[in-house]
Amino acid sequence: MEYRKFGDAYYIRLDRDDEIISSILAICEKENLGSATFSGIGGCSEAQIQTFLPQTNEFETRALVGMLELVSLTGNVISDDEGGLCHHTHAVFAFKDGESHRMAAGHIKSITVLYTAEIELRPVMDGTIKKRYDPETGTGFWSFFD
Repeated sequence: MEYRKFGDAYYIRLDRDDEIISSILAICEKENLGSATFSGIGGCSEAQIQTFLPQTNEFETRALVGMLELVSLTGNVISDDEGGLCHHTHAVFAFKDGESHRMAAGHIKSITVLYTAEIELRPVMDGTIKKRYDPETGTGFWSFFD
């Protein structure tokens, strides 16, 4: 992995076997970014896609393995009440299944890079976004602070 800051944004190149989500969180920790947004593209080998099931308040996880074209990655990083960082990420992948072209998308738990991924990370300026726990879903949502 390598990254550089240009203006207000960080540009990240991830390499074979790098895990995208943990890499973004590590950069946020290192650069002291309490909240940020990100987007990206790339070629990946594995992804853990989750779908939230409201009837059980749990996520169902599906593993994708093989040549996965990361068509779109979008997400955010925010701080929780203990000062830790958490992410909310969605992605779309294109892949071949025999002779057919397929797509899969959803909430992301993890993504492993096959050959490269290119991510733009934008810190939230002049404020902080924190996580507010929602007892109905058991998940967290944005809470704004100055």
